[in-house]
Amino acid sequence: MSERRFRFGYVLASKKVSSFIQDSLINHAQEKGIDLIPIDLNKPLIEQGPFDCIFHKLYGPEWRKQLEEFALQNSTTIIVDPIDAIEKLHNRISMLEVVNELKITGDNETIGIPIQIFVEGNSEESLFNAITRQGLHFPVIAKNLIANGTADSHQMYLVLKPEGLGELKPPIVLQEFVNHGGVIFKVYVAGEHVKCVKRRSLPDIKEEKLETLESLISFSQISNLTDQIDHSFDELIEKAEMPPLSFVNEVANQLKVALKLHLFNFDMIRDNKVGNR
Repeated sequence: MSERRFRFGYVLASKKVSSFIQDSLINHAQEKGIDLIPIDLNKPLIEQGPFDCIFHKLYGPEWRKQLEEFALQNSTTIIVDPIDAIEKLHNRISMLEVVNELKITGDNETIGIPIQIFVEGNSEESLFNAITRQGLHFPVIAKNLIANGTADSHQMYLVLKPEGLGELKPPIVLQEFVNHGGVIFKVYVAGEHVKCVKRRSLPDIKEEKLETLESLISFSQISNLTDQIDHSFDELIEKAEMPPLSFVNEVANQLKVALKLHLFNFDMIRDNKVGNR
């Protein structure tokens, strides 16, 4: 009797397929007894399959309806990940609230989230008043409330002075900027597997330099903030100490349970003012 093979159906936005579903991945999966099968969006999902697992990165009411209908009739198919769980991550306020509920057991490391507020008032004054009430100080990060993979949701700004608020269009999320040495730790979680890597991030901003900078800078222009050249950032990344693996694994596993997700990633930074935070 031949060994049983597993059928994994997948659906991604067309621009993502070529970057994710490469020949090397298809071949590796086949060697492990897994057949990667593209889901045809021109046909009802319920007419396709059978699938042992469905991996999807697609949004919208029509896809949600099809996926829910398929799940009802195919209860043994694993969905990565449930739409209800994914949609909680589309709100930049609620996506971070779960971090405050984590119970980290280590004595040396702590975890928290930057101060952030959601401002609906459509005026520069309402933005400034919100910052003042919450005790935020410039610079702050400004971004859309919704994070759903669209171009607009990825547009973010660094507001360095009060004058920069006038160029923003609420509703918007304002978040504390934390100096973190120009290095970010990206953590990837796939089931029981956790991988942490170091990547280049926003440079530190010294208070005395604020007056020499523009009032508002888009993230795409952040490179103009520093005179450091690329190899200097490479040195920063190389010298940056990785967070303890036990700490990363504990955070990842608790987030996995709290968020009810199997496949996700998150970013961590080390606060310059508090070394183990």
